[in-house]
Amino acid sequence: MTTTTILQSSIFTDFAFPFLLIFFILFGILEKTKVFGDDKHTLNAMISFVVGLIFVAAVFPKVIVGNLILFLTVAIVVVFIALLLWGFISGEAPKVPAKLQALIGIVVAIAVVIALLWAIGIATNIFDFLFNSSWSSSFWTNFAFIAVVIIGMAVAIGGSKSK
Repeated sequence: MTTTTILQSSIFTDFAFPFLLIFFILFGILEKTKVFGDDKHTLNAMISFVVGLIFVAAVFPKVIVGNLILFLTVAIVVVFIALLLWGFISGEAPKVPAKLQALIGIVVAIAVVIALLWAIGIATNIFDFLFNSSWSSSFWTNFAFIAVVIIGMAVAIGGSKSK
């Protein structure tokens, strides 16, 4: 038998937590950007309050944000563990070259897009279209072959220029 805590009750999970999340994020953005001017804390708070209430009234955006928050928490734990292991191995902060940094940025952008598609609920439709269609097997085989050829050519051309 599982026990539920007061923090797991629907009043918190369906209303209080989503409202507070949107309220604080929007309030912080309005304070930082000073859209309505300096020293407009009350106006920023009122706008954040109203937007938070409107957000709580809508069901689908809450589901999307809830799914994205779950993805974010898992991603934060994965990054924390990776940095922790890196610290144990090297003993210093990683110095990332610019090309690797760009590659990591691209991977993060792709992960965010995939997480957003998953959170909205259309990822399975896209996955089925790309990988379970009648044409997908031959397409991905040809795509992989062409990618290997292009990578091989890039390595060969890049290696000959450095000499």
